[in-house]
Amino acid sequence: MIQSRTGDERRNPRLIKASRKRRIAVGSGTSVQEVNLLLKQHREMQEMMKQIGKGGRGRNALSQLLGGKM
Repeated sequence: MIQSRTGDERRNPRLIKASRKRRIAVGSGTSVQEVNLLLKQHREMQEMMKQIGKGGRGRNALSQLLGGKM
């Protein structure tokens, strides 16, 4: 899916609207739902990284994700 995106879309996923999602899905052999899931996961990871950088609750979320090994 990443390779089916343009450079601008890779740098700024917020550019990706419905028609671009359809194009990415067709180009990558996936469904629009899978493209939506990838974009959602990207947003969530981006937010978690911001929280970790601030020393906030993101560290706890990352710890839980890693099974409490932090």
